[in-house]
Amino acid sequence: MADGRDGTLRHVEYQLAAEVNPPVDTPALDALQRHGVAALLDEHLDLLAEIEGPDGVEIEPVDHQVSVRPDAASITWVLDAPALAFAEDAARQVLGELLQRTELLADWTVGRCEVTASDEILAAALAGVDNDDEAEEVEIEIDLEELDVLTGLDGPSEADREAKRERLLEAAGALGEFGAEALGYDPDDPESEVSEAAVTLVAGALIAGLELLTEELFVDIQTLEEAGTPASEHEVLWVLHDLPTQYAGHYTALFAKKFLINTAILGYRLAQPEWDGPLNTAEVLAIRLVESAARNQLEIAGIVSAFPLDEMFEAFEDYAFGGLDADELIEPESEDEDADFDEDDIDELVLVDWFEPFLEIEDDLEEDDEEDLEAVEPVDETVQA
Repeated sequence: MADGRDGTLRHVEYQLAAEVNPPVDTPALDALQRHGVAALLDEHLDLLAEIEGPDGVEIEPVDHQVSVRPDAASITWVLDAPALAFAEDAARQVLGELLQRTELLADWTVGRCEVTASDEILAAALAGVDNDDEAEEVEIEIDLEELDVLTGLDGPSEADREAKRERLLEAAGALGEFGAEALGYDPDDPESEVSEAAVTLVAGALIAGLELLTEELFVDIQTLEEAGTPASEHEVLWVLHDLPTQYAGHYTALFAKKFLINTAILGYRLAQPEWDGPLNTAEVLAIRLVESAARNQLEIAGIVSAFPLDEMFEAFEDYAFGGLDADELIEPESEDEDADFDEDDIDELVLVDWFEPFLEIEDDLEEDDEEDLEAVEPVDETVQA
């Protein structure tokens, strides 16, 4: 264990990578479950102010980041400790204790848990570790009384679901031009499974989903800005990972900001008394994301199985897209598969087009057609005798 010149313990900040895993037979976590696991672990780690080791050694949590995949949760943790062994052992024991005290994560286990420092930092740390101290078992004492007040992932109570349904009903009126018919309700069809009550709740879920989508985009922007890397370099993002994955290398913080502005404009337009279809491809993508978020809102409210949601969202898309082939816009087929273009350049051009208004694109195409016609030499129709 390294000492400072004044005899005090010299602390070093260690970055650790850890994984916690669900039981082997657990089905893949869906988006809502991943969100819940991440939130729960993040709250627990936020409450952890200090870890006390043997002989009063203090280990201070500095920062952490949680990301959840369908099969596991990854935790990047920075600990301020006097030795590498203390940092690794503290992290493993604390995570195990946290899982045991969380009812619905109690059967999860700590997998990999190790320091991930640069060679220079790791070498410096190892140089200051005494072998006897490294072999010493570190017993961690943690005050986790505050954690007992946190609930697990057992889902919302019936009272919570009822409150959620009330909020959806209140939000429904903000959907503007999208009336009952736009969500599949036909008052002249007595056999229709789509009711007015279902329409109101789905309309509210769309508005609530839009609000959630906007909040999650802010988080993605912050993540990309801090890392300085595109979405392709991140395992988990709230929104950008739901966009077409082949362009993920170009989903930068700047792109995410443009998409956020586009989504905010969509929110304003959906609340207006008139709707004339999406403005651009990015808005088509945002509408699809709003649908997915709305389904999650309905699941939280406990009413997914009560309504024919597929039929209702299909009607919503028909009305919202106004005859546009959304799939063709998002995944256009190449007209010339043998053309010699750089794939990265093609991706960049596609993303630029996503934010171009459809009317401007049509005007550009018409101008190109006119220029092509002007470039054609007139045919000499003179007939020689």
